[in-house]
Amino acid sequence: MLLWSQQFDDIVWLDSNNYSSKYSNYDVVLAVDAFTSIQTDYHNAFDKLKEYQSTTNDWIFGYFSYDLKNDIEELQSGNFDGLDFPDLYFFQPKKLFFIKGNKLIIRYLKLVDDELKDDLKCIKNEVDCHLDTLDYSKDKLSQEITSNQVKIKLRIHKDQYFEKIESMLAHIHRGDIYEANFCQECYAEDVSINPLETYNHLNSISNPPFATFLKLKDKFLLSASPERYLQKIGKKIISQPIKGTAKRSLNLKEDASLKAELSKDEKERSENIMIVDLVRNDLSKTAKKGSVKVKELCEVYTFDQVHQMISTVVAKTKKEVHPVDVIKTTFPMGSMTGAPKISAMKIIEALEETKRGVYSGAVGYFTPKGNFDFNVIIRSILFNQTNKYVSYSVGGAITAKSDPLKEYEECLVKAKAMREALEK
Repeated sequence: MLLWSQQFDDIVWLDSNNYSSKYSNYDVVLAVDAFTSIQTDYHNAFDKLKEYQSTTNDWIFGYFSYDLKNDIEELQSGNFDGLDFPDLYFFQPKKLFFIKGNKLIIRYLKLVDDELKDDLKCIKNEVDCHLDTLDYSKDKLSQEITSNQVKIKLRIHKDQYFEKIESMLAHIHRGDIYEANFCQECYAEDVSINPLETYNHLNSISNPPFATFLKLKDKFLLSASPERYLQKIGKKIISQPIKGTAKRSLNLKEDASLKAELSKDEKERSENIMIVDLVRNDLSKTAKKGSVKVKELCEVYTFDQVHQMISTVVAKTKKEVHPVDVIKTTFPMGSMTGAPKISAMKIIEALEETKRGVYSGAVGYFTPKGNFDFNVIIRSILFNQTNKYVSYSVGGAITAKSDPLKEYEECLVKAKAMREALEK
């Protein structure tokens, strides 16, 4: 299905990699071919999306970039941007596929429903009928990925990273903030990659619960995210912030020890708990009084690349609240900003060297009933095909107990999968 979809300019593919969760709606979702769409910079972006979502009253798929913070607060994003993605992008797909267990649900708009039979034939026959136009034969893909090994450069080098962390620690010790997420960009210029092959390689390395392949004409998001940002099911809101990371080991005994150490680590737990408090506060803005609850606190989950500490916070929305307003009052997510949030975002902007853009934003969908599900865009590769620019960013939460060297090493652990996917 994903190979077949490459003929379209607008694609969102969401794959849970069979990750078992009581909050999962589907195993796989594929949305392609925009009937209508909205893309805009941050100016009045949430109001424009609210109007688009209400008017369309259909499934819409897309993303929020981190820099929509400038629509919510009096903030700026003046750092370098080599990717040039729109700040907000959503589209109403003509063709939709949902897989849950052994069931496939297909939704086509009426203007294209006569194409369903041919589309299914193409998918079933391994897209033989589209290979000529796509030029995505296996040999071709293999040649492209082999001949375009990407040499990654760091936007912030090690000594400079340490200096910036010390600056952030000074803000913490002065009382400006309690915690902030500091990120750094890894990038390559004048390169060509095969987005589909790179995504498949990244996904095979990580097997995350929120894998995403997004295409907007010449721009691509290839994500191996482990984190849910926000989900709405009826009146129920679920947020699952991640804070706290430990590496994996091939030695089972050592791996179990690393997991146990993470669950007891005071610094990692303090990171997580501070963000849980921030999420509780954000959700309370649109929640019924007394409905915000912490269902899980500092639970450690294991993924192929890392152990992660995850908490689950739930709430019930007030009846009159628009679904877009639930996003607006909690965005950007606490796990990628800090506490207090506005102060943290100002300090992040001053110390980071790159505009975050889509990175640390959110990707997902709204349903016709106003439900939604969005992940956090981390552990992700971004690619502008026209600019020949590839980028991935990594970061971590800085608190009063942070050791700059350990924070740097944590970034390397988080970057491993993306680097391997690009340097194959």
